[in-house]
Amino acid sequence: MRQLSSPASSSLRLAIAALSCTLAGVASAHSPPAAAELALRNGAVYTLDGARSWAHAVAIRRGRIVYVGTDVGLASHIGARTRIVDLHGRMLLPGFQDAHIHPISGGIQAHGCDLSDLKTADEYVDAVRKYAAAHPQEAWIIGAGWLMSAFGPGARARRELLDAAVPDRPVYLSSADGHTVWVNSRALELAHITAATPDPPDGYIDRDPQTHEPLGSLQEGASAAVDAVLPQPTPAQRSAGLEYAVRLLNGYGITAIQDANVSEEDLKTYRALERRGALTLHVVAAQWWEDTEGLEQIARFERLRRQYRSALIDPGTVKIKQDGVMENYTALLLEPYHIPGEVRGIAMVEPRLLKEAVTRLDAAGFQVHFHTIGDGAVREALDAIAAARATNGDLGHRHHLAHLELIDPADVPRFRELGTAANFQPLWAYADDYITQLTIPFLGPERSARLYAIGSLYRSGALVAFGSDWSVSSANPLEELQVAVTRMDPAGGSTEPFLPQERIALPEALAAFTVNAAWVNRLEKETGTIEVGKRADLVVLERNLFAIPVTEIAHTRALVTLFGGRVVHGDLAAL
Repeated sequence: MRQLSSPASSSLRLAIAALSCTLAGVASAHSPPAAAELALRNGAVYTLDGARSWAHAVAIRRGRIVYVGTDVGLASHIGARTRIVDLHGRMLLPGFQDAHIHPISGGIQAHGCDLSDLKTADEYVDAVRKYAAAHPQEAWIIGAGWLMSAFGPGARARRELLDAAVPDRPVYLSSADGHTVWVNSRALELAHITAATPDPPDGYIDRDPQTHEPLGSLQEGASAAVDAVLPQPTPAQRSAGLEYAVRLLNGYGITAIQDANVSEEDLKTYRALERRGALTLHVVAAQWWEDTEGLEQIARFERLRRQYRSALIDPGTVKIKQDGVMENYTALLLEPYHIPGEVRGIAMVEPRLLKEAVTRLDAAGFQVHFHTIGDGAVREALDAIAAARATNGDLGHRHHLAHLELIDPADVPRFRELGTAANFQPLWAYADDYITQLTIPFLGPERSARLYAIGSLYRSGALVAFGSDWSVSSANPLEELQVAVTRMDPAGGSTEPFLPQERIALPEALAAFTVNAAWVNRLEKETGTIEVGKRADLVVLERNLFAIPVTEIAHTRALVTLFGGRVVHGDLAAL
């Protein structure tokens, strides 16, 4: 598909776009269109339509777009009560869509012992000590957001550090990526985890090499014993967390999401917010596949889909976590890590069962959303999708693989062949400590030269969508867009692109956060582009992204967000 290289489209192209949009919005030459309720004029309107057209003006009526074109053509849609807003050249885009995110847990984390702005073990311990002192009534100190890189290879965080800060209560701290839990001795005691406790099949307990005693870091499924005694969030905490997340996401111009891990309690939280009229996002709710259960859980997925489907909530996706992460050596690789032993990571779902599960889910009408970090997990997920298609045919359920840190070259063309979307989190695709200290040394140069191959997937013809994985990393799409086109730290910490051949152009990056993500979310007929007939889910940016240096994209703000034509962030009067 041809991409425009400049925001200054020709007068002919604008005239054609205006004419086609006007014809679509007008019933006949003898019946003038009904007046719009809102008219946005004098803007840099990047529509993301099939031709990647530009326009100057948009008219909205009853929450839908009724005109896209020139300021001159807008006149026929303006009536006595039409609110006219001058964009003063600011950029208007379709609302961003995040194809992989964790809103409720992220919102809860923001209200708890949040470590996400800190970087060292000493800072974490000090924050935990202060939080515990400020919350003496809390039976557990629960937090999240610590970086595995603060503890070196393997993220072996020690319980003694937390014992010194909080000796009298259990402490439970999830790492920023959610794959490691750091606990103190009291938490281990309550969970009955000792030197004699065996590792579960889907994780392992970090241990002292001499005494075999647990160190305090629990990798992947090894945290299940602590999870079983951990107090669960209350409905009020879930609701407050979701409300916080919705405000945050609307503030970034996000109008649709795919929640990558929902339980029935989460679905209840979404439904309650929707019934209060406060859910200002489209939500694809990915129900969580429990790897300790089997095919019998599909019946539960079907019940929850029937029970909780609504105008804004779509529980028609199932999330399968097929491996872990590179940093603790649980991401599944085709060849071993460069560490002692033949360590290849963990397949969370046995490959034969995975094929059967995906085939059954596909036949039942579910989209499958995979967590796949390592090249081994990517291959097993693609093999499972291929098995489903061999049995069911192509049912078009838009399965997608998220994260995709490492893909074997032989599997790159399979995404397009299988109609499977590549769901990247682009903010991870620069040389931070996770890559330089915890990944490259244990993969070696050949595999490390293929990390986050976003450009390769685009060139292969695969559909590429983006998500943030918030609260693992920032939910701001503009930061993620900047990394996608620069492969450098958006905060300015790096000046050399990481694997520059995997950069993509700005039009491609914007598509990944709009029209392509809308396709993954099964929303492309309603949203994802600025076209007549679609919902007015839109975002006004303070600057035209095509007219500024790419290193300034992350510093651009979303000034106004519209959801169905209603302002849910910002103030049109302030433009």
